[in-house]
Amino acid sequence: MYNSLSEVQSDLAGNKITCVELTKAYIARINENRHLNAFLEVFENTALEKAKEVDGKLKSKTAGKLAGMVIAIKDNICYKGHKVSASSKILEGFESLFSATVVERLLAEDAVIIGRCNCDEFAMGSSNENSAMGKVLNPLDIKRVPGGSSGGSAAVVAADLCLAALGTDTGGSIRQPASFCGVVGLKPTYARVSRHGAIAYASSFDQIGPITRSVEDAALIMEVIAGKDNYDSTASSRPVPAYSKKLETKKKYKIAYLKDCIESPGLDKEIKARITSIINTLKENGHTVEAADFPYLDYLVPTYYVLTTAEASSNLARYSGVTYGYRSPNIADSAGNASLETVYKKSRSEGFGAEVKRRIMLGTFVLSSGYYDAYYSKAQKVRHLLKDKTNEILAGYDFIILPATPGTAFEFGQKSDDPIAMYLEDIFTVQANITGLPAISLPLGKHSNGMPFGIQLIAKDFAEEDLLAFSDHLVKTC
Repeated sequence: MYNSLSEVQSDLAGNKITCVELTKAYIARINENRHLNAFLEVFENTALEKAKEVDGKLKSKTAGKLAGMVIAIKDNICYKGHKVSASSKILEGFESLFSATVVERLLAEDAVIIGRCNCDEFAMGSSNENSAMGKVLNPLDIKRVPGGSSGGSAAVVAADLCLAALGTDTGGSIRQPASFCGVVGLKPTYARVSRHGAIAYASSFDQIGPITRSVEDAALIMEVIAGKDNYDSTASSRPVPAYSKKLETKKKYKIAYLKDCIESPGLDKEIKARITSIINTLKENGHTVEAADFPYLDYLVPTYYVLTTAEASSNLARYSGVTYGYRSPNIADSAGNASLETVYKKSRSEGFGAEVKRRIMLGTFVLSSGYYDAYYSKAQKVRHLLKDKTNEILAGYDFIILPATPGTAFEFGQKSDDPIAMYLEDIFTVQANITGLPAISLPLGKHSNGMPFGIQLIAKDFAEEDLLAFSDHLVKTC
């Protein structure tokens, strides 16, 4: 088992393994772990072709910085000539006509893309129970969920089916499964990474980011995929630091912890004890750690769901059964006649799953005449309030430390019948998406039930360099 690309590249340089052999070994492990349902498709032919190309480049010393990295992508990230479905029946059989910017940048630096990972349908979920292709099992305990929506991406890394994976994070969909599966999950600053080629859920929240076994690899992937992109007008043109070269730090940081989070009655006692222990260790190591008030904890989840469902209602309108994807075969009435309205209704009703339909209907409601000002407009105002308060805290501190999740991975079916209980799984992660700030989940906890859990850090806008450096320090010292 490799825990970082530096280990892989050391063995490649020492001729202990080739990229083709490594890729074949991962493919064999994937086949042995099909029961996890984490991969929807393995790109065996193209992965081995790329691995052979990388071996040739290694011999000629022209290989890119990701040579030897075998990586998976979430099934809502486009890869030209390969299927992509957002784990939904509505995109059944659809093959992408272009590659996402992040995919092109990974390939340009000689990463090997091994397959696409199962996820909650259209990235809507916190348990990976909403996929039209069946649930993903947590490799650490197959009775438990891997988290969502990037559950497949976290599971394949935790199960050592590849070295790293890309996920998307709209409300915690990278960090929450990373916490449940005991790996590193990074959500970049909104606009740090191009969203071109990522199937949209909520466009002002979505971000692509890495799930890895080490902070070092998260930093390396970030410096490859981040940066300006002419295909995404929201992507920032700020220069991208060499994150992986700047992980060493001796700086003493100022960290705030949110009393409202630590003292939340819904937080598992062992997670609370662990985060308290980490705070004490940081203080002993010379860092300043102080409590900060954030009295708006109860407003985070409602604000998030009003805004994201509104955006989902708009974004998912394009899946109509007319131009591509699933079209219902039952569009004709008893007389053999069909209307465009029937095509829409039947195709969308049959093509979307229950959770996606729930969110589309909720989003359509909050945008409707008579309710727009009462819900959507008010939620936008609250979003500004939450962003201002979070930035006010970060004006005096380098980071905010808080749990990634209220508890460890729960068992299948435990929360699937109660949407509110499921939505509250996002209570500690949505703050970073609402505010657009970078955040990371670090595998720093082990519960008495045997399951891991993550500790989360939130940083200032575009402060990934400091966030990654401090994360690496935290993993090594705590």
